[in-house]
Amino acid sequence: MTQKESELRQYDWTFQGANSREGVHSIHPYPAKFIPQIPHQLIEIYADSKSDVVFDPFCGSGTALVEAMKKGHSSIGVDVHPLACLISRVKTRPLPDDFGNRAREIITSVRNRYPGDVEPPDLPNIDHWFKKPIQQALTLIIDELEQVENQPTKEALQVALSSIIVRVSNQDSNTRYAAVEKDVTAEDVLQKFSQASSKIESAFKKNSEWRRNSATCDVLNENILEVEPSDIPQKVDLVITSPPYPNAYEYWLYHKYRMYWLGLADPTEVKENEIGARPHYQGSNPRDETDFEERMVSLFDLLRDITTEDATASFVVGRSVIQGEEVDNGKLLERAADAAGFYTADSASRSIPSNTKSFNPGYSKIKDEKILTFKKL
Repeated sequence: MTQKESELRQYDWTFQGANSREGVHSIHPYPAKFIPQIPHQLIEIYADSKSDVVFDPFCGSGTALVEAMKKGHSSIGVDVHPLACLISRVKTRPLPDDFGNRAREIITSVRNRYPGDVEPPDLPNIDHWFKKPIQQALTLIIDELEQVENQPTKEALQVALSSIIVRVSNQDSNTRYAAVEKDVTAEDVLQKFSQASSKIESAFKKNSEWRRNSATCDVLNENILEVEPSDIPQKVDLVITSPPYPNAYEYWLYHKYRMYWLGLADPTEVKENEIGARPHYQGSNPRDETDFEERMVSLFDLLRDITTEDATASFVVGRSVIQGEEVDNGKLLERAADAAGFYTADSASRSIPSNTKSFNPGYSKIKDEKILTFKKL
């Protein structure tokens, strides 16, 4: 792949005022993801042909995968979070023709059945986080979803339901894990599910011409540190990712009840494999920044084996606060890359827009992040 010197610095990576929630990027909340304009621009810079394959080892809700497919590139994503993989799968394939009708049938059926005779699942602290009528409405929707035979349709409906779970729960928000009083009813659950389903339909209809290209997408629900080169279905030309920063945002916690309700996984087990989760950096035997660096060395070892000789690996990474000290994760990444046989080919700084909310109060003074591109030595 060809690259101009310091090409990254020719662009304003802030994208102030850009719409980051257009089309399928809007169908499910997923805080701490990077905006689609970043992978879009990186693909513009580094892709030489439509045959170039894009890989995101921390794919989250599929932002880079979608942007790759929009440009005609096949893509591969890996994430330890089953919810992230569910959202990514739904975003990167066509919406089944029966989706809208099935959503409306489920809503009608639940209205007729409510309150029903199906017992809510035995979830931890369910009464603390969900009012009884909300539990019953969600239980009936889940029961209806279990009757959907077409897996892509079922998964798209699961994404619609997942997108509203925090709003109908007592959880304050997607970025604040605290119980608050909300004026929500069982009918609100059905209305919000209906709105979420309609939103998905609209999102897939808007700017959908890219879905007619030949690009494919593979999503693997795996711990990237345990992935073998043979697990990756084809050689990779572009790596575009934003790794989870140490001690920053806890994906497992804020999506906890989404995973519980959908039966995707035990969130506490997900936490154990989540790079960067705060509990790993607290308590009597906390990890430090060297742990993140070691994990990134393992990642670069994998990238060395699965990428083509001229491949580029672009990372968006910010700083962390660990035990009161600010840590430059960009420098840790550069050391990890060097240890695995990569060099820093280009870099740029990106200002974090002032309206971007920090999920951790200790990070509120951090105003920028780095974009780093690595190549094999």
